[in-house]
Amino acid sequence: MSGLSLTAPLTFNPIFMERIWGGRRLETEFGKKLPPSVRIGESWELVDRPEAQSVVARGLLKGKTLHELWTQHRREIFGDVPDRPRFPLLVKLLDADQKLSLQVHPPEKIAAKLGGEPKTEFWYVAAAEPGARLFVGLKDAMTRARFAEALRSGSIAGHVHAIKSKPGDAMFLPAGRFHAVGAGNVLVEIQQNSDTTYRVFDWNRLDDTGKPRQLHIEQALESIDFDDVAPRLVQAKGEELVRHELFEVEKWNLDAPREIAPNGQFAVVCCLTGKLRCVDLDLAPGEFFLVPAQLRDRQLKSLERHTSLLRVTIPL
Repeated sequence: MSGLSLTAPLTFNPIFMERIWGGRRLETEFGKKLPPSVRIGESWELVDRPEAQSVVARGLLKGKTLHELWTQHRREIFGDVPDRPRFPLLVKLLDADQKLSLQVHPPEKIAAKLGGEPKTEFWYVAAAEPGARLFVGLKDAMTRARFAEALRSGSIAGHVHAIKSKPGDAMFLPAGRFHAVGAGNVLVEIQQNSDTTYRVFDWNRLDDTGKPRQLHIEQALESIDFDDVAPRLVQAKGEELVRHELFEVEKWNLDAPREIAPNGQFAVVCCLTGKLRCVDLDLAPGEFFLVPAQLRDRQLKSLERHTSLLRVTIPL
């Protein structure tokens, strides 16, 4: 379909992922229609992977997968982005009813060696219960041998750096950063298109069959940056939260109508608070749409006071 004429942003059906640490807050916070009686840890809002595909929910392209859009309509929808086999981001909501395992994602060179995928990510705290924490980096620099000894002795949780979290906080996690999401956090996660996680310690938790979950100690020891000590939360530069070669994230308070991006550049929008509209499409908290590069009417308008959003793009 050449000469595609798009008249509105694209919305996609979320994909819900059951997780041992998940809960039901994506329903109570954001009105997601979750399947009954299961713990949903993640809602994959935008994904192009062999095992999971976002599907357009409405309009001219309804039923098309994100991979079809990426391969068949790259220029009209995504503009002049770097050429990759798949859409390079995975965008999700995450509900940590319990804390996640202490884990790491491999840097590029290590991932290639271990047969995994590199993964750099960004967290935005959409909601947090009192006392909720993010576990990021180490309290002190450690050698690989000392880290391995702490694992053997069961004391590794005492070496992770913990930060109290509150709504509006943000954290950038380069590949190699030791981390876990603490209980009580609801996050927007923007990440490299990867699903490689090496678990180090799972708090002695048992799965539904009464067995410990699989750990990946050797891979993790190869991947962790042992000099990554006490990283800080993102310090916003105006609206800019993170600017990286993989993705750029800004937080906007939408006080007046505003163009989401220059013509020729796509953007993903996540409503955080209030309500907003682009063309004839309204967005409530926890909802996402993709504004195509060639969409003519690119103006966002707030429909309620105190409307805020995350704007995600890929550097051209």
